Amino acid sequence: MYHIHPNHANVMSSAAGTPTRPGTPDSDAVTPVQRVNPFATPYGSMPPSRVGSTTALALPDTKYFHSRRIKKGEVQRPWMDKKDPKEKWVTIIPLIGIFFGLAISGVLVWDGLRSVSNFTYCPVLDEDWSGGFNTKVWTKEVQCGGFGNGEFEETTNTDENVYIQDGMLYIKPTLQDQTLIDTDGSVLNLTQQGICTGTTWSDCVSVTNMTNGSIVNPVKSGRVSTKVGAQIKFGRVEVTAKLPSGDWLWPAIWMLPTQNTYGPWPASGEIDIMESRGNNWTYAQGGNDIVSSTLHWGPDPANDGWWRNNVKRQALHTTYASGFHTYGVEWSEKYIFTYIDTRLLQVMYVTFNQPFWQKGQFPLATSNGTRLENPWGFTGENDTPFDQDFYLILNIAVGSTNGWFQDGASGKPWVDNSPSAPLEFWNARDQWYPTWSQNGQMIVKRVQVRSTCNIPYGSQRQ
Repeated sequence: MYHIHPNHANVMSSAAGTPTRPGTPDSDAVTPVQRVNPFATPYGSMPPSRVGSTTALALPDTKYFHSRRIKKGEVQRPWMDKKDPKEKWVTIIPLIGIFFGLAISGVLVWDGLRSVSNFTYCPVLDEDWSGGFNTKVWTKEVQCGGFGNGEFEETTNTDENVYIQDGMLYIKPTLQDQTLIDTDGSVLNLTQQGICTGTTWSDCVSVTNMTNGSIVNPVKSGRVSTKVGAQIKFGRVEVTAKLPSGDWLWPAIWMLPTQNTYGPWPASGEIDIMESRGNNWTYAQGGNDIVSSTLHWGPDPANDGWWRNNVKRQALHTTYASGFHTYGVEWSEKYIFTYIDTRLLQVMYVTFNQPFWQKGQFPLATSNGTRLENPWGFTGENDTPFDQDFYLILNIAVGSTNGWFQDGASGKPWVDNSPSAPLEFWNARDQWYPTWSQNGQMIVKRVQVRSTCNIPYGSQRQ
């Protein structure tokens, strides 16, 4: 039988991992040396005091191996004795690539700068309205026929719809005289009044007929143009304006040809610098937070190539009705582009690099089998029909039946194909008219029209 001394038992107990409290009779026991397993994980090989949070792990001090037998400079490096002659190309080839890359970039930049047209512009019109409404330059167009779009407004020559206030031009739509609408048989005859600027009977006469649901134009608005006083062929136009806010308003800044040289619309072209809708930003097609630019051109109204160059621009965290912006167009023999505030913020850019007949890819015949003829082929120029004098138009249309406002969307109160569309619009006036009250007008601060004085590619064609 073996007998274990009590002190020996305490020593073994400590070695087994049972701690001995200081101050006890066994506190003088020998503490065994802690062995570290070199093949264990770092956690197992660390002293307890070194183990902490896993996100802030304190690693033990590392001692690196230093050879006592090999001294610095005694190690042989044979690769340093003789250099590979091909090694220099590792540096030369990338340098050659960088040089040629910079050279090509320089040539491209130079060619781009060389091709930029630097025109000298001659002033044609600089209108700030300080002299009032100048009838030698501006014309208030008076019509009630819808201007080919089925618009609902009658444009007037009164100060109710077009006037100068605080040194700026206001174009403001208003409600029509209700008696003209409610009284069956009422006639609005602008020809009889001697003020119609239209050319056909339908441009100048409107009738209320309760039997077929037609009414006199339900609203009045304004449309002014520079046809008599400011026309250009190639140049730059800038209009600084604040757009209206109101449901079913259609503001526009655009240009038409002075003469229909190549035939009726759209054969002779149209330049839309800016078009928008007065509805707010929730409107499905885009309200006054979006503007668009386009060119209209084609052999007939059914074949209009506008959709090939129509471009929209959305305002950033605001609307175009919340402040003034400059809407511009620059136009030459080689190109035409529109912009907002600066020429760097371009909206639409069209290069005259091929004839418009080819650009349009029109069908050979109309829907009734009539052969389509190229109205521009005899000129031999790529910029036809945009090679003639154009004049400027500023207006607010109201509604339409041409699809500018999509049927069945965003609470539209009329249907385009309905024969009583204006009446349907009028009956919903309690919905849309209140939206015009705060900012239902287009305010024009300044208009600048400049014509090209010199053209680098040759003299301006006459």
